[in-house]
Amino acid sequence: MAPTDRIIDFLVLGGGTAGIVGAKTAAGFGARTVLVEQERTGGDCLWTGCVPSKTLLSAAAPARTLRMQAGQEPDFPAVRERIATAIRTIEPVDTPEALEQAGVEVLSGRVTFTGPGTADLDGRPLRFRQALIATGGEPARPGIPGLDPALTVTSETVWDLAALPDRLAILGGGPSACELGQAFARLGSDVTMIVRSRILAKEIPEAVDIVRESLKADGVKILENTTFTKATSLGDGVRLQLADGTALDVSTVLLATGRTPRTVNLRLERVGVSLDDRGHVITDSHMRTSNPLIWAAGDVTTHPQFTHLAGVHASVAASNAVLGLRRRISTAVPRVTYTSPEIAAVTSTASEEGQSEVSRTVWHSHLDRAITEDRTDGFTRLLVGRGGRVIGGTIVGPRAGESLAELSLAVHKKLRTSDIAGATHAYPTYSDGVWNAAVLDVRERLASPLTGTAIKVLSRIRRLAIDGRRISPKPGTLPGSGGQH
Repeated sequence: MAPTDRIIDFLVLGGGTAGIVGAKTAAGFGARTVLVEQERTGGDCLWTGCVPSKTLLSAAAPARTLRMQAGQEPDFPAVRERIATAIRTIEPVDTPEALEQAGVEVLSGRVTFTGPGTADLDGRPLRFRQALIATGGEPARPGIPGLDPALTVTSETVWDLAALPDRLAILGGGPSACELGQAFARLGSDVTMIVRSRILAKEIPEAVDIVRESLKADGVKILENTTFTKATSLGDGVRLQLADGTALDVSTVLLATGRTPRTVNLRLERVGVSLDDRGHVITDSHMRTSNPLIWAAGDVTTHPQFTHLAGVHASVAASNAVLGLRRRISTAVPRVTYTSPEIAAVTSTASEEGQSEVSRTVWHSHLDRAITEDRTDGFTRLLVGRGGRVIGGTIVGPRAGESLAELSLAVHKKLRTSDIAGATHAYPTYSDGVWNAAVLDVRERLASPLTGTAIKVLSRIRRLAIDGRRISPKPGTLPGSGGQH
């Protein structure tokens, strides 16, 4: 009997992070799970996202030092091979064989829904009880008059470049644009970023200012609040006409203007799945779509597009679907931009009426580990709500993403700054900034008039109690007053 002849408990569309985690979770609960991927399992993170980009950043850091101090130009083919090696090393855990070992049936092809509980896989009918949409997203390709597609790359195709771009223009100013811009500049490309507003628009200005200066120090030209009107082919490159009348001649254009969800041709209207105006699948806090038997996770949804969210959300969806649970996704959303220095931040999607908040900031010029490393251009900031509850934070500095873990847990578990301040932290570390900021908040709260009065009263009572003991000691409490001789 062919795998598609029996009814499927949990049909998963897409073999990226969300699809893989969702499928393994469902199969682990004993559900007959089928995952369909039309290209290759592993998704954007493995092939064109997290793994190659972070490997590129790692290779670019020493390359900058060699260029500056020894005049040694980087070996770009060696960089490309290092990226390929990283992908090959990580790939085995995401292969169809690994999924099959976890109890997931893997099929190749393109799926479209045909009606309630039915779908089509390249002409083969599928019957399913529940489904998970995890088809992800892809780089947006804005229509730019005069721009030769052969001279453009995206976050997916930039890895196909056989040679280091001589003059690289990046359209966009988000995390990917900043990371790739800094990496290519450190490798030796002449990089110009053209940004409609400002870089890293979601991050607080103080954090962006530090990263902006770091990018400029690496040679990246940043044109913020800038657009261009047209492009003209130059044969070996392209001329971008900017809105202010100036022109920019480049050899390659990297399009980093966002991503679009892969929902076209799924025929979601046949199964009653609602989309937003940009084509993203709308889900509730349980990751259920408008069809109670169809779930969604990852970049295809309206949630922030992070690999870690894709995996966690898919696990929630699969657990709820297979076991009938009512698990909700966490409202704590961590994010990291892996520039040098890194910007790491966590916020909560939960809104509270009348929520008052204060920020507690420790500049790394006062952080001992940063001083010893001579990397003081950063800070740790906690966003604190009522009663000292941690509701968010931002860290700028080396390995800021590692230090963010404690803040993410604090936001998720609704911890207070006193919880962090009361825990012993290793010294000296960059994450010591989180502890220092928490201590700062606790001390500020202790200095409030009401708390200060209470402390004074308790202190006075304690003094009176001690003085009373000295005046009227109990028999046998003083040295030499008790015991047998």
